[in-house]
Amino acid sequence: MIPDGSLLGAEGLHKSYGSNSALIGAEFSIHPGEVVAVMGPSGSGKSTLLHCLAGIVAPDAGTITYAGRELSAMNDAQRSALRRSEFGFVFQFGQLVPELTCLENVALPLRLNGVKRKQAEATALAWMTRLEVEDIAAQRPGEASGGQGQRVAIARALVTSPRVVFADEPTGALDTLNGELVMQLLTEAARAASTAVVLVTHEARVAAFSDREVVVRDGRTQDMERIV
Repeated sequence: MIPDGSLLGAEGLHKSYGSNSALIGAEFSIHPGEVVAVMGPSGSGKSTLLHCLAGIVAPDAGTITYAGRELSAMNDAQRSALRRSEFGFVFQFGQLVPELTCLENVALPLRLNGVKRKQAEATALAWMTRLEVEDIAAQRPGEASGGQGQRVAIARALVTSPRVVFADEPTGALDTLNGELVMQLLTEAARAASTAVVLVTHEARVAAFSDREVVVRDGRTQDMERIV
């Protein structure tokens, strides 16, 4: 059962790719402002769980509820609208648009939602300042370091003031120092905005920034309450 007060929750999720079962009765829940680390070995199903929760992939069975609405009851256009405005995404390699400046990359989600350029770029610059990368606003992603690029990607994920951010191995391509800085900035910014963060990782040092851990193993989930 999805706990009361959850912003995003799932129960009984099953997902197979051919004869391979990626999820077998998986469950998940997250509250506003909470950071939940989804952990597990490679191939355990953690990225499939994230993609289902974000409405990118449809589960074969089970229920996913976001803000009181079932994702399965939404059409493709409605799920796409969610991903543009209420969901944010951070990937392992940033996936910034190389032809755009860093500022234009951060402003892009707002522009796609119809916000005028001047307003979008002002909001984008405010987020870049908050994430300490305003000095590379005019540079293209290829001119930025890996750590700077990930902070730009986080600014892009947060610029629409999403209610949930999905971060898939966001520090996987970074060294320890840059990885910890990126996680600190991401979690601080998200908590300040009451944004929930679904954090997929296999690294304990990254999971340490979360409030709670969900372990995925062989397609099944186990909720691990953090012991303080």
